[in-house]
Amino acid sequence: MPPSDPERRAAALHYPEDRLFGDLSPEAAKQLASISIPTRYSKGAVLFVEGEAPRGIFIVRSGRVKLSTSSPEGKKIILRFVETGRVVGLPGTISGRPYAVTAEIAEPTEAEFIPRAAFLNFLREHGEAALRAAELMGEVVHTTYDEVRSLGLSRSTEEKLATFLLDWWDRHVKKRGPQRAKLTLTQEEIAEAIGATRETVTRLLADLRRRKVIDIQGATLTIADRAALEQLIGTRPRT
Repeated sequence: MPPSDPERRAAALHYPEDRLFGDLSPEAAKQLASISIPTRYSKGAVLFVEGEAPRGIFIVRSGRVKLSTSSPEGKKIILRFVETGRVVGLPGTISGRPYAVTAEIAEPTEAEFIPRAAFLNFLREHGEAALRAAELMGEVVHTTYDEVRSLGLSRSTEEKLATFLLDWWDRHVKKRGPQRAKLTLTQEEIAEAIGATRETVTRLLADLRRRKVIDIQGATLTIADRAALEQLIGTRPRT
């Protein structure tokens, strides 16, 4: 007998790079898939808005989602990007408090949406999944601490940009294969990610290219002189 849709999605929910909710039993994986709604999103689509009542979580199957927050004056800061194999909206969904950020699709994305009530019932029935959800919540907290530390303790915009470029490179370039990273962000988005203006980012990127520290061709980023970037931010912890 061919596998049913929930059975196929149960297999798909086990990402090779991160088994989101632990090594679930076949029954639990099938149940999780049965409450998941697969959806495709175009760039610019909004999953939820800061301050909105939590509706559920989104498991990113492919693509990239940007999380941002805004000041009362309308200034926008990108907090981080969520990529394949990660969860969006988990803190609000579990706590019942409004979403603390806005989640917007940064590039064409496929995601599984799981409604809040069904997800909470699933966690109540499967302790191993509840424990993994708690671990994921901890990861969100620590990631937020790291990002606040990076922005808050950097002495200059140049240092923030260097930190951003190195972190992006380390996340997207494999040790084996071409030493290039796909940088699909606009200069406006980079500026929002480091708390700067687009004009400043444009000027600093041009300077780094002129000094042959980096090269950007279209959406391809190459770091030609990593040591020079690291010198801009001093000693940085490696992950």
